[in-house]
Amino acid sequence: MGLLDGLLGNATEVDHQEVQTQLAAVLMPDEKIDLAYKLVRDLVVFTDYRLVVVDKQGMTGKKVDYKSFPYKSISRFSVETAGHLDLDSELKIWISGAAEPAQTLQFTEDKSITAIQQALAIAVLK
Repeated sequence: MGLLDGLLGNATEVDHQEVQTQLAAVLMPDEKIDLAYKLVRDLVVFTDYRLVVVDKQGMTGKKVDYKSFPYKSISRFSVETAGHLDLDSELKIWISGAAEPAQTLQFTEDKSITAIQQALAIAVLK
């Protein structure tokens, strides 16, 4: 893990308290973070209520897109793991009533995608 993994697109788990502070303006006062993964500059955050995808844009990352998916609105998701020639893993998330995925996340040779998929399954299916 570390800088090289981040540059290659691998997700690394990050400290929940650090993310809680960083997302203080986005999260509800009683909302708790269950899991948080950093993907280069972006974040994938599982709270007790929703999935939050933080997409830092531009050269400086000053512009930030926050996407919030309440677990009850996620109708399905798919995970495509890496192969021998295709090294990218992919997670797609659909919301109720949508024909196309609302969010697609790509991972390069990443073992965290299985942990992320499992966390999403627990949150959506419970």
